Amino acid sequence: QVRLVESGGGLVQPGGSLRLSCVTSGIIFSSNAMNWYRQAPGKQRELVASISSVGSTNYADSVKGRFTISRDNAKNTVYLQMTSLKPEDTAVYYCNTVHYRVIWGQGTQVIVSS
Repeated sequence: QVRLVESGGGLVQPGGSLRLSCVTSGIIFSSNAMNWYRQAPGKQRELVASISSVGSTNYADSVKGRFTISRDNAKNTVYLQMTSLKPEDTAVYYCNTVHYRVIWGQGTQVIVSS
C-alpha cells in the first residue's frame, strides 16, 4: 500500500520559516518525481514545487527564491523548506506522486499570521 504522510505544518509569523516533510512508503522512492501542492480556503489546489527522480526542481513563481524542495532517498522523504513566509502562503500543503495513479497525502496545515 502506498502512503504519503506529511508533517511540519503549524502557525508561524510573517517572515518566519517552516520545513515540511513527506515520508513515503510502498513505492520505489528514488524512481519517483515528487510534488508539493497547496490549497488555500476557497481556492483551487495549486502546484508549489516539484523535484524529479534525479533532483531537478521547479517552482511556482509565487514561491521562487523563498521555498526549496529537496529529497533524501535514503529516508524516502521529500522536504519543503519555506522561508520569508507571507500570509498568502496560508494553506493546507500536500505532497503528491504518481504510482499507477495519483497518490496524495493527508495534508499539513500552514498558517502564516501575526
